[in-house]
Amino acid sequence: MGFFKESGGTTSNKAIARLQQLIWVLIYGGLLTLVLGLSVQRTHNPLGWSMVVIGGIVAAIGFSLIYVRSRLTPGD
Repeated sequence: MGFFKESGGTTSNKAIARLQQLIWVLIYGGLLTLVLGLSVQRTHNPLGWSMVVIGGIVAAIGFSLIYVRSRLTPGD
C-alpha cells in the first residue's frame, strides 16, 4: 500500500514529493512568521504588521497549493 495513487499521468512522483515538501514549508514558515509578527508588534508596530501580512500571504500560498496538488495525477 503506497502513499501515491497509481495512474498513467504525466507528473513524476519526485515532482509531487517536492511539491508536498514545499507546501509544508510554506504553511509552517508562514504561520511561524505570522506568530512572530504578532509578538514583534508589541515593540515595533510597523515591522510586526508587515511580518503578519507576509506570513499570512505565504501560508495562504501553501494552503492554495494543497488544491493544486489534489488536481495532479502521479505518473511513473
